[in-house]
Amino acid sequence: MKVLLVGTGGVGEAIAMIAREHPWVKKVVLCDYNLKRAKAVQKHVGDKKRFPVEKIDASQRKQVEDLAKKHEVDLIMNAVDPVYNEPIFDAAFNVGVNYMDMAMTLSKPHPEKPFEQCGVKLGDYQFERAREWEKKGLLALVGLGVEPGMADVFARYAQDYLFDEIEEIGIRDGANIEIEGYEFAPNFSIWTTIEECLNPPVIWEEGKGWFTTPPFSEPEVFEFPEGIGKIEVVNVEHEEVLLVPRWVKTKRVTFKYGLGDQFINVLKTLHMLGLDNKEKINVKGVKVAPRDVVAACLPDPATLGDKMKGKTCAGTWVRGIKDGKKKEVYIYQVADNEECMRRWGCQAVVAQTAFNAVIGWDLLTHGIWKGKGVLGPEAFDPIPFMERMKHYGFPYGIRES
Repeated sequence: MKVLLVGTGGVGEAIAMIAREHPWVKKVVLCDYNLKRAKAVQKHVGDKKRFPVEKIDASQRKQVEDLAKKHEVDLIMNAVDPVYNEPIFDAAFNVGVNYMDMAMTLSKPHPEKPFEQCGVKLGDYQFERAREWEKKGLLALVGLGVEPGMADVFARYAQDYLFDEIEEIGIRDGANIEIEGYEFAPNFSIWTTIEECLNPPVIWEEGKGWFTTPPFSEPEVFEFPEGIGKIEVVNVEHEEVLLVPRWVKTKRVTFKYGLGDQFINVLKTLHMLGLDNKEKINVKGVKVAPRDVVAACLPDPATLGDKMKGKTCAGTWVRGIKDGKKKEVYIYQVADNEECMRRWGCQAVVAQTAFNAVIGWDLLTHGIWKGKGVLGPEAFDPIPFMERMKHYGFPYGIRES
């Protein structure tokens, strides 16, 4: 497989580091607006021939198209903030190659009832074009990171193998990671974090469809495995709620994330001051988006690995009926930061996201996952994916009650 990797931030770097171990990965073109960053990743990977470097502006569709043609790639992998999804997604369609991302096109809140009704939903732009992709014989595999991605695979596995009837599927994400030397330092893209956490969370219910609630609603305490322990989690906007009901039969889908009081208060303050705004404003004659300023003031998550300690857990909690009895399971993956740094030189949160994309490449390359149109991970057989997880260094676990 030959891949145009758009974005060499923390997750892009981790994708490259994991991919280099697999000889079926023939070429990964490391593309970034920051050429110095792309070259640093190339040096970390240590293979200039298989991992060439290109400068790119991901907002410019034609640049993406030109590089895809230049390198004759099979797939365009989107590893940048989802604000750039539309031009990258459209570029893949125009060139006639497959596409993959880890976060879908952005939502827009309902103009009148943002905390009750959906406006533009995550992924609407992509799913509205599904028929065109299908007619052209192309595949856009959307939402294949850890969450969304691995968590969606687990949802399909629960339906196919663990339950006769599912009442609720809830993605639950928590960690005990600490970052030394920083009072506030997100371990993932702050741009994406603000988008997810301050937008109205979406819930899906049978007979009602998709609807929204206020940010940080419905708090509950969830106990995470492998020593992480009990953490309060709250509703957050996330792609699984938009993906799972399309392929998995259930009565309710939610996504809850363990943010912590400090993190929530910071996000609320940013919102109160308008610093979460992604539209550019005039600052002494310079056009700048406040959210970009916030991101520039914080440390790059890709550089925090040696200062991070602890574990992060992503998983899918399912309750329902099996053989006439009530049943609950939590299918999860726990990544230890020290182990990730030792093996790949990448911090746990980005490595845990990245390995799923490379497994996706593996399954597509070897013809195990096949499809046309715009599809989520739930559309495919979960077994081959889950069988590969241990081999890739990220084994899953199942807790049953």
